[in-house]
Formats: sequence, C-alpha cells, structure tokens
Amino acid sequence: MAYTSIDDPTAYFQTKTYTGSANAQSITFDGNSNLQPDWIWIKERGATGGHVVTDTVRGISASSAPFLQPSANGVQIDGNGTEANRTLTSSNTNGFTLGQDAYYTNFNNNSDTYVSWNWKAGGSASSNSNGSITSSVSANTTAGFSIVSFTGNGSAGATVGHGLSAIPKFILVKVHTSSTAYDWRVFHASLGATKNLILNDTSTVATATNKWNDTEPTSSVFSLGNTAGTNESGSGIIAYCFAEKKGYSKFGSYEGTNSAANGAFVFTGMKPKFIMLKNVDAAKDWNIYDSARDIDNPLEKKLEPNTTDAESTDLALDFLANGFKFRQNGSNFNDANTYIYMAFAENPFVTSTGIPTTAR
Repeated sequence: MAYTSIDDPTAYFQTKTYTGSANAQSITFDGNSNLQPDWIWIKERGATGGHVVTDTVRGISASSAPFLQPSANGVQIDGNGTEANRTLTSSNTNGFTLGQDAYYTNFNNNSDTYVSWNWKAGGSASSNSNGSITSSVSANTTAGFSIVSFTGNGSAGATVGHGLSAIPKFILVKVHTSSTAYDWRVFHASLGATKNLILNDTSTVATATNKWNDTEPTSSVFSLGNTAGTNESGSGIIAYCFAEKKGYSKFGSYEGTNSAANGAFVFTGMKPKFIMLKNVDAAKDWNIYDSARDIDNPLEKKLEPNTTDAESTDLALDFLANGFKFRQNGSNFNDANTYIYMAFAENPFVTSTGIPTTAR
C-alpha cells in the first residue's frame, strides 16, 4: 500500500503571501494551478486587523462575500450593498480576486502585507440527508475536508452529515446568523467528544455535554448537543470538518518538555507547510506558523487566531522532513503541558512511488 495518496499537497492546500493595493487585484498561487479555494483565511500581518474567513458555501461574489472573524465571536459581515466589491469578489482556478478595500483593511489595504491560507473542498455544495438535520455540503474526500452549512434545531442528539466518508479529527463550528454572538467551538479528536475548545480566546479545554452530545463523530455524521453555541434553533451554522490523510494532514497532540535544549519533537509523517497549535492546560493563545512567512528554519513568525495582533517574532521551532521540533521552551508551545495541533503538508515524508522528501 502506498504511503500517501497525495503526492502534491498544493492541489488541496496553499499558503500565499501578498501585498495590498486598495484596488481590485488577483492573487495567484505559486503551486498547483488547479487549486480553486473553497475556504480562504486571511490575516493582515503588520497591523492589528482581525483574521477573516470566507467560503464558497456561504458565497463569494462581487455583490456579496460574507465573512467571519476567527478572532471574534461576532456574526458574519455580509459585505453587500454599499460594501460590495470591498472584500473578495471571486474564487479562481488558481487563486482569488480581491476588491478595493475602502471599508475593510483586513483584505487589501494599500502597501500592507497579508497571508492567506487556502483549502480546496468540493466546489458547489449539495444536499446531505445523512443526519437528523439536512445539511448543504461541499466535500473533498481525497483531501479530507468539507464545508458544512445547516440550520440548527436546538435538540440534544442532533446529527449533521459531513460528506467525508471518513471520521473527522477536527471540526470548527460557528453560528453565523443570529441576534447573539457565539464563540467558535472546536472539536479535536485528541480531546474527544466530551471536551471542547474556543478558537477566539485563550480558554483551556472544557468539559461540556451540550456541545457534541458526548458522541464521537462517525464516517457520515457529527453530533450536537442542545447549546445555542453549536446548535441554536433556527440559526445558520457553518462547520469546517477535517479527516486525517496520511502524508498530507495530521491532527494530534504532544507533551511539551519545558526545555530549550531538548524541545518536543512531533512526528507528522510529512514536512509541514502550516501548523496551528494550542496549549489545552493553560489559558494561552493559539499559534499559527507556516513556511511561506518563514522560508528557513527556525520558524519565528507567528500569528494568533484568537487575537487581532500583528505578526510577532518568537524563535520557536523547526519544520522537518517528518514533523516539527521545538527549539525553545515557552508556555504557548513547549511548556510542561499538553498541546493539540492541526498540520498540513508541504510534502509527504514519502511519496506514493517511494521517493522521500528532504528537510528544509
């Protein structure tokens, strides 16, 4: 059996840096030209603008490109009417197009630098009736990623089809149309369905039956409790679901060493392109590192999805051919605590034809 089924990760995930112009401009990816992104996450690097995400299921067009902010608990901003053409105006076969940025400096402010993280789902969404709640799903079973849109029913034990044909290891859920602002809720397989985290703050892992109904996701559905934060009756809810694919994605945990001389090594089975991690035992920030902003080891440039802070420097870790290793101790990434992470590949450790990758 081949080590991986994804020899070219750029067909499914890419990180792209760019400079804003305050005028409409197209951003073109550097890798596989067949990646038309369905989930686009952008952060202004040098300023305190919030993280922003948009997706093709909720819609990306010149007339309306609704976006959410991972660094805040607010509902979606529609970006329509007089604000049309101010955010993203299209998802393209090899990137995306930005509108003029007169209203939202988060996307395209003149001379500001940005980073975008881009995932390919399944393009147009289709109806999924596997769960007790019918969902609209854009799924990429090869890459293990789906975008799931549904309306909450407020019932404990509700189930929602995710379309992955594999068990999700990471699920991010946000109520986006409501009169109330709700936190981003995180399911991570390393913690299990009795636990949850919040993306938009520093909270430690919490135990709560009413988030995932204490029920592990299956290869067809994930479960919800009766809390409004994940299942508010009558409200629009979006979920980003990830299944693990060997050599391409990894969702795991590790124990920090609290040692700069012997930092934790985390095996992922790939050379990472992107990692997001969180200390689950202490009230610390989430951290994102990627090899587009840091082209050499060690990686020093981090962004915090739970804050609007500008990019900061914190000599932390190396990306290796088969994982990542910390070169410093620090409570955000290598204290004597438990951490969870999500990682996506630059290259698999070994391709489907047996060719090993090289270190940076």
